[in-house]
Amino acid sequence: MLRFLLARGCRPRPLPRAVRALYLALALLPTVAASQTVQADAPLSASALPPAVEAALQRAKVPREALSALVVPVDASQPPRLAHRADAAVNPASVMKLVTTYAALDLLGPAFTWDTPVYLDAAPQGGSLRGNVYIQGRGDPQLVVERLWLLLRRLRAMGIAVIQGDIVLDRGAFALPPHDPALFDGEPWRPYNAAPDALLINYKAVAMGFVPDAAAGVARVRYEPPLAGVELPATVPLAAPGTACGDWRAALRADFADAARIAFQGAYPAACGEREWSVAPADPGGYAARAVEGMWRELGGALTGRVRDGQVPAGLQPVFSNASPALSQVVRDINKHSNNVMTQQLLLTLGLHKGGAGRFDSARAVLDQWWRQRVGAADALVVDNGAGLSRDARLSARALARMLQQAWASPVMPEFVASLPIAGVDGTLRRRQGPATGFAHLKTGALRDVSALAGYVHAASGRRYVLVAVVNHPHAAAARPAMDALVDWTLGER
Repeated sequence: MLRFLLARGCRPRPLPRAVRALYLALALLPTVAASQTVQADAPLSASALPPAVEAALQRAKVPREALSALVVPVDASQPPRLAHRADAAVNPASVMKLVTTYAALDLLGPAFTWDTPVYLDAAPQGGSLRGNVYIQGRGDPQLVVERLWLLLRRLRAMGIAVIQGDIVLDRGAFALPPHDPALFDGEPWRPYNAAPDALLINYKAVAMGFVPDAAAGVARVRYEPPLAGVELPATVPLAAPGTACGDWRAALRADFADAARIAFQGAYPAACGEREWSVAPADPGGYAARAVEGMWRELGGALTGRVRDGQVPAGLQPVFSNASPALSQVVRDINKHSNNVMTQQLLLTLGLHKGGAGRFDSARAVLDQWWRQRVGAADALVVDNGAGLSRDARLSARALARMLQQAWASPVMPEFVASLPIAGVDGTLRRRQGPATGFAHLKTGALRDVSALAGYVHAASGRRYVLVAVVNHPHAAAARPAMDALVDWTLGER
């Protein structure tokens, strides 16, 4: 209207001063509001770290240069929200399991299973087998106590009460170098240091359960699986009344050095209630034979020969086969609980089925070729044993994020994402309570000098992000709050 009046040569009368001030204030309101919105919601520069992350790193005495981090939308076409030293080659610890498990799902399919066939070289007669039983390992990562029991129970159901021969364990599917369980960190009794095996039984670990019996003054001890030829004390003395639970494992003063016995030289505090402790006993190479014989005898079976290593004779057909859970379930158990030996089994399975040999060099070649096709040759991967239990493993945050973006868009995305621990809910993240509870699927990683976190975060806006954060520093363990702050910052995106 003003323009029309001026065009007609008319000049409007000046507005009163109070009215003009009101118009000016109203006109400025949108501008002020817009400036306030930009100030509140303005994203950080992609190279900057959120203040809460910076503060947590300072408290941990970890320099910002020790952190590699990338936060990027799951849509690979979108730019990163944060990128800090994303191209540095870092040790990812157990986050490396994401590479091995996604590759396995992609190459083998989520329904893939392992078979453990059983052979007889004679027909059972009158409750006896005048011959040998052959159990052929093909790399099953989850031949645990319950499934070993089912396998041997099936033999008993065939009418075999006495084996008048040997039980022969064929472990030739994998060709492995010698393994020293103490080499990595001097903790040979820790199950995470167990070596892979074509016939891996119960992760080469024995679970010891302690149940206090105050009236008898002892804690009763059970062992799973039973181990033939090993002296296993049925009880351990209770500590003095009123003794706090504390470090009950140290209080037991256990001795695992002798393959023929497990000994306790201390006492068990009754205040601990029922507890369980899993250890890898001495002589891991002989573990499978002791476990098979111990379980067979517990089932009421007799054996006139022995349990030994050997090969299935050519031309012999299996009488039955014991199938593993599907790969999707195995991958879930690996990532939720960060199982090292299961991951190595999986890597060797890739070598066996896709590279022609169950060896680490064959498996690494398969994974390297897959990585180059999926991620690119420029982003070099040092996979070592595939589990992250390594000082030599390397990858970059950007390369891992790119793989996670591809996994999100892949047909196996549901199985892969469901395998990751949920913040504050399960797996290795069950104790991490906070704003991210239920909103983040993240794999953890921890070694001496390494702390890592990678996976997916569902932000408040409804957008989903890939997050990768790795600290390589002597104080890495103290930097975990900085990673939690990065997850919370990503979660709060609007």
